[in-house]
This record gives sequence, structure tokens and C-alpha cells, in this order.
Amino acid sequence: MFDIHNLYKAKSVADAIKLLSEHPEARLIAGGTDVLVKLRHFDDKFHHLVDIHDLPELKAVRLEGDTLALGAGLTFTETMNAPEVRKYIPVLGEASSTVAGPQIRNMGTIGGNIANGATSADTAAPMLVLEPEILINGPGGRRNVSIKGFHTGPGQVALEPGEVLGAFAFDLKALKGLGAAYYKYAMRSAMDIATIGCAAGVKMEGDKVADLRLALTVAAPTPIRCPAAEAAGIGQSLTESTMKKILDALETDIKPRTSWRASKEFRTRIIKTLAERMIYAAANRSGEGA
Repeated sequence: MFDIHNLYKAKSVADAIKLLSEHPEARLIAGGTDVLVKLRHFDDKFHHLVDIHDLPELKAVRLEGDTLALGAGLTFTETMNAPEVRKYIPVLGEASSTVAGPQIRNMGTIGGNIANGATSADTAAPMLVLEPEILINGPGGRRNVSIKGFHTGPGQVALEPGEVLGAFAFDLKALKGLGAAYYKYAMRSAMDIATIGCAAGVKMEGDKVADLRLALTVAAPTPIRCPAAEAAGIGQSLTESTMKKILDALETDIKPRTSWRASKEFRTRIIKTLAERMIYAAANRSGEGA
């Protein structure tokens, strides 16, 4: 079984912050789909846990004006099925549907997927395209940070000790007219992590690209946006010539590595193939909403 020394059940987010302050050696557990794997691999950093599973505060879906806030405790299944996600940011639901199998999707949370810091996180690329603010609760109160820059290194994110990721807030006004698409390339179609994940967001004005957002997972030590590739496409028509410039520029954005799953060269080829396909798919959806 799991070598858990202490398990503290939080009654609220404030209680979770209090428990983390009282037990600085403790880590958070929500869905447990990542934490329990680490415990099974005898990671001694996870012997003491603060349980925030199913806290109502972290399950809320709120639409207020031009802001859609999704609680970090929403499972992948709940995210996929939320009417607000389907209407305003369907690409996040599409990405959530690629996570493992139904059992994992019913337990794993979108907050955990991002806070875990994994470069292969299935929601990381669409989140980077959608650019939500992350609402964080901690001993010093609440602070908001951008998803861009939240991943600070392999397995590392910009959470301070004692903090709890509370929600993701999406600016629907900024996303208006942005089409978005996501694809996960994996060695098998189910129950596998991404070899490469790619999300694109495109807003067209006439035949010109007014906004281009391209994000990748497993293409670098952290999930990344691709500023050079984006700059090569903005203001241009999506011709073969423009796409070649985008894909050539993309090489300066990525840092794929060789692993037992795929070589650096193979990853680079897949990255370019997926980037081209997702950009065209997102452009076709421009005007429909992300």
C-alpha cells in the first residue's frame, strides 16, 4: 500500500493553508493521480499530505461579465462537461478528454495537472494558448499570476510554500474570435502521456493572421509558448510560404530531447507536423471562440 505517515483533511481552502503552515513538510493531494504514483515510487516528499479533494470552493464555475473562472479542483470530466467550457473555451475540454482513461479523468484535477509542473501535462498547452490568470491563495492572502511563466523549471511552478492554487480566470473578451485546437501525439491512443502536445490559437481578420498563439508540451523542459514562430505568422496570410517561415522560426523556440519514447529528431519532426496542422485547424475555427 502507500506509505502515508499523516493525512490531514482540510475543511476549506483557508483550513488547508492553515494546515500547510502547521505542517510545512506536508504536500497537497486533490485527485491523487500524480501524488499516489510518486508515493508508489517511494518519493519521501509525499509522506505527509493535506487533502483538498472535493472542496466546494475549488469546484466552482463562475461566469461574471467577461470573466470565466474555473475552480482548480474541477476534475477533467467535470471540465469536459461544463457548459461554460463547451461554449467559451472548448479546446480545454478537448484536451481534458485526452487524459488517460475515465477513472483518471474522474479523479484528476485541472489544478493538479498544472501545479504538478510536468512538461507533459495535457492541459498545459491549451492553458498557455488561452492565457488565464491563476488565482492563488496563501498565508499572505490572494495573488494573481499569469499562466505564462508559471512553469519555472522541470517539475517546478511559481507556488510558494503554504499556497493553494484556487482557480483559473479566463478573459473572454480577449479570447473573442480566437479559434483554438489541440492534439496529443502519444505512443498509444489511450492511457499514455504525451510524446508531444500541441495547441494553437488563431484570430483571423480577413485573410490576415491578427493573433497567433502556439504552445507545446514535451518540446522543452517546461510547457512553452513559441514567440518566434508566432511573430513569423502575425500580420501574414496563411500561405505555404508563411507556414514555412513559421516552422523555420519554430526551431529557435523548442528544445526537444531524446528519451526512450522518442529521439530529439523525431520529436522535432512531430512538433512541426502538429504545429502546422493545429494552426490551420485553429484558423478554420477563428470567429467561433476558443
